[in-house]
Amino acid sequence: MYQWRKFEFFEEKYGGKSSIPEDVTAGKIECCSSGRGKVVIGCDDGTVSLLDRGLKFNFSFQSHSSSVLFLQHLKQRNFLVTVGEDEQISPQQSAMCLKVFDLDKMQSEGTSAITPDCIGILRIFTNQFPEANITSFLVLEEAPPILLIAIGLDNGCIYCIKGDIARERITRFKLQVDNVSDKSHSSITGLGFKVDGQALQLFAVTPDSVSMFSLHNQPPRRQTLDQIGCNFNGVTMSDRSELILGRPEAVYFYEVDGRGPCWAFEGEKKFVGWFRGYLLCVIADQRTGKDTFNVYDLKNRLIAHSLVVKEVSHMLCEWGNIILIMTDKSTLCIGEKDMESKLDMLFKKNLYTVAINLVQSQQADAAATAEVLRKYGDHLYSKQDYDEAMAQYISTIGHLEPSYVIQKFLDAQRIHNLTNYLEKLHEKGLASKDHTTLLLNCYTKLKDVEKLNVFIKSEDGAGEHKFDVETAIRVCRAANYHEHAMYVAKKAGRHELYLKILLEDLGRYEEALQYISSLEPSQAGVTVKEYGKILIEHKPVKTIEILMRLCTEDGESTRSGPSSSAYLTMLPSPVDFLNIFIHHPPSLMDFLEKYTDRVKDSPAQVEIHNTLLELYLSNDLNFPSISQASNGVDHTIKARSGSLVIPKAESKLKPSAARNDTFKERDCMERREKGLRLLESAWPSDLEQPLYDVDLAIILCEMNAFKEGLLYLYEKMKLYKEVIACYMQSQDHEGLIACCKRLGDSGKGGDPSLWVDLLNYFGELGEDCSKEVKDVLTYIERDDILPPIIVLQTLSRNPCLTLSVIKDYIARKLEQESKLIEEDRRAIEKYQEDTLTMRKEIQDLRTNARIFQLSKCTACTFTLDLPAVHFMCMHSFHQRCLGDNEKECPECAPEYRSVLETKRSLEQNSKDQDRFFQQVKSSKDGFSVIAEYFGKGIISKTSNGSTGTGRSGGTSSSSGF
Repeated sequence: MYQWRKFEFFEEKYGGKSSIPEDVTAGKIECCSSGRGKVVIGCDDGTVSLLDRGLKFNFSFQSHSSSVLFLQHLKQRNFLVTVGEDEQISPQQSAMCLKVFDLDKMQSEGTSAITPDCIGILRIFTNQFPEANITSFLVLEEAPPILLIAIGLDNGCIYCIKGDIARERITRFKLQVDNVSDKSHSSITGLGFKVDGQALQLFAVTPDSVSMFSLHNQPPRRQTLDQIGCNFNGVTMSDRSELILGRPEAVYFYEVDGRGPCWAFEGEKKFVGWFRGYLLCVIADQRTGKDTFNVYDLKNRLIAHSLVVKEVSHMLCEWGNIILIMTDKSTLCIGEKDMESKLDMLFKKNLYTVAINLVQSQQADAAATAEVLRKYGDHLYSKQDYDEAMAQYISTIGHLEPSYVIQKFLDAQRIHNLTNYLEKLHEKGLASKDHTTLLLNCYTKLKDVEKLNVFIKSEDGAGEHKFDVETAIRVCRAANYHEHAMYVAKKAGRHELYLKILLEDLGRYEEALQYISSLEPSQAGVTVKEYGKILIEHKPVKTIEILMRLCTEDGESTRSGPSSSAYLTMLPSPVDFLNIFIHHPPSLMDFLEKYTDRVKDSPAQVEIHNTLLELYLSNDLNFPSISQASNGVDHTIKARSGSLVIPKAESKLKPSAARNDTFKERDCMERREKGLRLLESAWPSDLEQPLYDVDLAIILCEMNAFKEGLLYLYEKMKLYKEVIACYMQSQDHEGLIACCKRLGDSGKGGDPSLWVDLLNYFGELGEDCSKEVKDVLTYIERDDILPPIIVLQTLSRNPCLTLSVIKDYIARKLEQESKLIEEDRRAIEKYQEDTLTMRKEIQDLRTNARIFQLSKCTACTFTLDLPAVHFMCMHSFHQRCLGDNEKECPECAPEYRSVLETKRSLEQNSKDQDRFFQQVKSSKDGFSVIAEYFGKGIISKTSNGSTGTGRSGGTSSSSGF
C-alpha cells in the first residue's frame, strides 16, 4: 500500500481554525450526529446542542437529566432520537431512557429557553429485557411513522424496538449474537442495516465475530459472516450498504454472503468512515505516536488526502465536508476540491491515466471525460506514440470534433490510424458524408479490398444508418470499385444509382434491363424515365417490352371488364415516357403502335395519336438500318440529329447512301399510309370530334406537304373550299374536277358553288385548259348554276382560251333562251286574251241583264221549281238544296276561296322582308326573284289594299237575286 500515490484532492475549510462553540463546552462531548443540514452534539450533562453550517451555534436544550449517551438525527423526518440517563424513579426501573424529539415543534420554557417537543419517551430495559451497558445504537427509518431501533449491549445481545413510539404502538424483540452455550459474551461494537427490496438485514459486529440477522424472516435468522471483528468506532457502512470493518492489519468489506474485498492498510484504525465513495480512516502510527487521517480512493488506488491530526474523538460528514472533532473540542473541516482543480493538478504532473480513472470513477459527465482523454491523446501524440494517442481519441468520439483528430493524422501521414478512427466513427453512426469519403479513399489507397468488403458488405456496415450511401457510391465509382458501389446501391434500395453504374460505367445493358424487370412497377417506371435514353439507344427492343409491361400489365384480362378504364388510369401512361425516345423516333413509333394495338381505350389516346401522327408525317425522321430493325441493335449505323454516320470505306459511300435513300423513301411512303389510316380510323362516323387534335393534324399535314391527309381532314370538316384549294395549289386539274363532281352535287348534300370557284380558277389560270373548262361548263349548264353572261365574263380573263371552248355552250344557252322567250310570248298572248275576255264579261255583267234559262237544279238535277236561287255564274238551285248558305254558289265557291287564300298569302309574304332577302341571297338568279315579286303585285309603289278589298266585297256580293 505504500506504493499508492498521494494527492491533495481535499482542502481544509474555514482556515483550519474552527472549533466547537463555547456554548457547547460546558460538558464533555459524549455523542454526535449529523443530518438535514445540522450537527447535533450530546454532552455528559444531558444537554443537546444543534450547530448550523460553519459550526455556528443554533440552540441547545436539556434532553436528559444526567447524560446523553447516544443520539441520531433522522433523515426523512426532522426527528431526534436520544438515549440517556434520567433520574431513577424507583429501584425497579432503570434510569436509561429513549426519547424522540420533534425538532419542527418548539415550546418555550421560561423566558429564553427553547425546547423541542418530546413526542415519545420509552424505558429501554424491562423485566423481559434486563439491563446492561449500551455499547452501540442505530435507528432505521421505515415507512413513517415506523422506526426500527437496534440497541447493542455489552452482553452480546441486541434489543430491537419497532413501531410508532409517539403512540406507544411498539413491539420488542431480542437478538443474541453469541451462542447461548457460550458463556463468554462479547460486546456489540457496531451495527448496520441493509435494505434490499423487501429483505432487511442487520449486521452486528463484536470484537470476535461478524454476524447478520435476516429480520424479514420470523423468527429472525442469524448467520455468522466471519470469526473476526473489531473494536468501537471501527465499523461503518458504505453507500452501497456494505459493512466496513477497520482492523489493525486491514480494512474488510462484507456483503450479505460473506467477506468481500480486503485492503491492507497497516496501523490501528481508531475511526473508520465513508464519504462520497472515499474510505476515511484515522490511523495511529505506532512508530511516531501520531494519528494520521487518510482519505482513500479505492477505485483509483490512490490516497486523495493525508493529514496528521490530534487525537480525534468523533468523525462526521455534513455540508459536503468531513468534520473531525478532537478531544480538546477543536474541529477540522475538510472539503473536496472541485474536479477542475484536481485535474489541473494531475495534468501538471502528466498523470493522465490517473485523471481518466478519476473522472470515470466519479461519474463525471461525458464531455469532461472526453476533454481529459483529448489532453491525454495530445500528450501521447506529442511523444509520437500515435497508436496510443489514437486509442484515446477514439474514446472521445461523440464529444470531440472529428476534424480535430483527422487533421492531426493527415499531417502525420498515419493512414492506418486514421482509417481506424474513421471506422469507429462510422460504427457509432456519427460519420458525415466527408468522413465516408475519406474512409473509402483510405481503403482504396491502401488497396485493402478485404476491409472495404467488410465495411461495405457486412450486415452492420451497409445502410443509411452507418454511412452516407451516395458518398460511398461516388467514391467507389471514382476508384473503379464498381461492384462495391453496386452492392451498396442495391442494399440501400437506391435503384437509380445501381442502374447508373451498370449503364454509365459498365455498359451492362442486359443486366440493367433484368434488374428493372425485377423491381416494383412504380420503381421500375421511375428508373426507366431516368435511364431510358441509354437503354433505348442500345437495347430498344427489350426496353420497349419492359415499357409495354409497365403500361399494359394485365391489361388484356381487365380491358373487357367494367373497371377497365379505371384500371388503365392507374397504370403509367406512354406519354410519361416520350422523353426517353428524343433521339430515337423509330423506336417511339414502334412502342406507340404496339400500345395502341393492345389498348384501344387508353385515357391518353389523344396525346398518343397526336404523337403518332407527328411521327408518321415527319419528313426528317431518323431511320434505323436494316440490322437494327431486325435485331434491335445497330452495329453499323447510328442515326443522330437526322444525320447518318456510316463507318465504311469511301469507295462504298455512294452505293450505301443510295440504298439508304431508297429505304428512306419506301419507309416514308409506308408511314404516310399509316398516318392516313390513323386519321380515318381515329375519326369514326359516330363521333363529332376525332380522337386527335384536328388543328395539330392540319398543321402537321401542311408542314410536311401531306396532301392526302389535308384533303381528308378538310372534307371531314366540310371545308369544301379548302379541299379544292388544295387541288388548285397542286394544279391537279383531274382531281379538282373529280372532287367537284363528288362535293358539288347539291342532291347529295354538296356545295354547287364549288363549280363557280372552279370556273374562276380556270378563268385566272393563264394557260390553255379548254378540256377542263368544257367539263366544268357541262355541270354548270346541267345544274344551271351561273348565267351565261357571268360565265363569259369569268372566262374572258384567261387569254389562252378561245371562243370555240364556249361556242357550243353559248349556242345551247341561246337556243334554250329563245325557247323560253317564245314560251313566255305565247303565255303573254294567252293571258292577254283571257284578260280581255274577262273584262268583256265584267262589262257585260255591269251593263246587260242576265237571262237564266236552266230548267234543272244544278245540285239535285231535278226539275227546277220555286223557290229557286240563281247565281251570276249561271248556276241555279232549289232553295232547299242550298241549305243555310245562300250567298255563294256551291260549285264556284271552292275555286273562289283558293284565289282569296293565295292573295292573302301573297300579302302576308310582302310583310316578311327577311324571307324576301333570304330568297334573293340563296337564289341562283336574284333578278328572277325580284321580278316574280313584282309580277305577283307584292312589291308596288302604291297600296292596293282598299281596291282589293272593294273588289273582294263586290265579288262576294255577286249573288243571286
